[in-house]
Amino acid sequence: MNTTPQGNEQHSSHIPALATLINLGWAFLPATECMALRGSQREVVMKPVLERVLRQRKFEFKGQWYPLSEQAVDQVIREITTPSMAQGLLDANQSVYDMLTLGVTVTEFIGGKKAQPTIHLIDWENPDNNEFHVTEEMEVRSTQGTHTRRPDVVAFVNGIPLAVIEAKKAASGNPNKNMVEEGISQHLRNQKNDEVPYLYAFAQLLFAISRNDGRYGTTHTPLKFWSMWTDEEFDDRYVQNIKNRTLSVSDKDALFKDKAPKIRAYFEQLWSQSVMPTEQDRLLVGLLDRYRFLEFLRFFILFDRKVGKIVARYPQAFGIKALLERISAFKPSGERKGGVLWHTTGSGKSFTMVYLCRALLLSDALKNCRIIVVTDRVDLEKQLSKTFLTGGAFGTEISGKKSGDSLAKTRSGKDLAKRIGQGNERIIFTIINKFASAAKQPECYNPSENIIVIVDEGHRSQGGENHQRMRQALPKASFIAFTGTPLLKDEKSETAERFGAIIHAYTMKRAVDDGTITPLLYEERKPLLDVNQKAVDTWFEKVTAALSDNQKSDLKRKYTQQGQIYTAQDRIKLNAFDISVHFSENFKKAQLELKGQLATDSKLSAIRYKQHLDSLGLVTSAIVISPPDTREGHTDVDETNLPLVQDWWKKNVLGVCAAEARFWHNKPKIFRQQDV
Repeated sequence: MNTTPQGNEQHSSHIPALATLINLGWAFLPATECMALRGSQREVVMKPVLERVLRQRKFEFKGQWYPLSEQAVDQVIREITTPSMAQGLLDANQSVYDMLTLGVTVTEFIGGKKAQPTIHLIDWENPDNNEFHVTEEMEVRSTQGTHTRRPDVVAFVNGIPLAVIEAKKAASGNPNKNMVEEGISQHLRNQKNDEVPYLYAFAQLLFAISRNDGRYGTTHTPLKFWSMWTDEEFDDRYVQNIKNRTLSVSDKDALFKDKAPKIRAYFEQLWSQSVMPTEQDRLLVGLLDRYRFLEFLRFFILFDRKVGKIVARYPQAFGIKALLERISAFKPSGERKGGVLWHTTGSGKSFTMVYLCRALLLSDALKNCRIIVVTDRVDLEKQLSKTFLTGGAFGTEISGKKSGDSLAKTRSGKDLAKRIGQGNERIIFTIINKFASAAKQPECYNPSENIIVIVDEGHRSQGGENHQRMRQALPKASFIAFTGTPLLKDEKSETAERFGAIIHAYTMKRAVDDGTITPLLYEERKPLLDVNQKAVDTWFEKVTAALSDNQKSDLKRKYTQQGQIYTAQDRIKLNAFDISVHFSENFKKAQLELKGQLATDSKLSAIRYKQHLDSLGLVTSAIVISPPDTREGHTDVDETNLPLVQDWWKKNVLGVCAAEARFWHNKPKIFRQQDV
């Protein structure tokens, strides 16, 4: 008997994945049995299974419970199995998701009286009341009927295909070919109009796995955004115990029913001893544990009008779970507990806030909570409120000409006070500074423990009087600080003192290791700026020959001040040369599409830098500059340099040069720095 480790797809990934799923509680259906339940290659829902589940559903009417009628069962099946593809795959997928999470409303008549209960396709509260099946090589007919596609593994809940898995061999033999990326490519191909998009209208999680790697995504997720999963609850020992559970004889019979006897013999021998978990096992256990899978589908999927469909990364999921646990707890004083969520910049902090709001709404214990989002800058408030709007946190209703995010933002301190004390809005946005005037209003007080205060950039601008006023106005609220900034030791202790301990952390190192963000590298450069001291001294003596010793000393002190050195033409010229050479030799020759940013002490220096960079011709540059303010920068009278600034401004801003067109709008107007 051959017990040599096999590297082909079926041996290394496909069958091990099915075995892991069976051990997780998914019932295996051979492809032939699955096809019989589907009815044809064009159908992807196992309607007999869904019908069996729906016949067990009951609804309440006037204190009594009733089973669904035949008409209601048919209505639910018809609505879920016919999502409209007219507006594209993503809209169809969202329609299915809404029915899965919110249910389908049907019409029933009880004793001649009309009832309209909402029937849930999935029992979210009691996972064991659902049916979980998994099959392999599920053949699906293309839209045009010209060919079929066969995803390796498809997982069903109550007969509805909710997860699709492409299992690949560990290595291709080509060092330039990544097998997991090939699996992702297959998913992306199969979602196209002339392929099998109907299957992907139902699928909520997609997987591409090989023995030592695995990624997950969802409908329309581009290749670069497929994510790895690192579990913070299930350790390797837990995963190994699941992987090494012995399959029952009936499970083995079903799994190897249509396979060669030697394949079963190979795995019987392999499974006779303990096997270490692989990366694909960690991913499958982490997201396809039945309870975890339903939890993830319900809480950690968003449809954003700008971005598309988004699934949470693992730090977002575990961060939200930790937040819910903390918010649900109380201090002896009756105040809800709070704390700090520290997720590094670039890890999706804004969407994490939207996930939190969604989770609060779906939690029976927390669904009555109101949310106040506090920022310290208008631009942050605008950014967050738009994210909430496009992420669906305000629903889809529009009041008059104002959208949900506009209505949620407080207009003044008085408006904030009124909303705190007398309002019932579920989500409020405000600037921390508005508490200064709000606190003066008698209605600015709410002792409810059902208020969650989300503070963006909690390490910043939250230690003063306005923070205390906010605390006094909301004495029993839970205060949650979000920050993505690397905190120094003192900043950590100060932030923890104001809000509580760190609830969940996702550091920059972990984000870089995960490929979530690009590593930030810092190299201090000190360009050679030595000045010919003898030449300077000779020049100085010549121009100051008529001055007294005291006058000479005073003039020397003036020109050795730091500000004068920084604006000296020679220093700028040398810096420009160093920058040009450094970028040209290290990045341009390597054909790396990288950019740099140079911050100067004044607009005049910025203009001079650009002039010298352009004259060298080794790099291209552009100035991003705020509009001139006639009140600023008057430290001296510099008549000589004023024409230089005015001339550059006329030529490059008011004239709207074609070379700078990408930095300006289509018509001449003052360019604002915040538009970058």
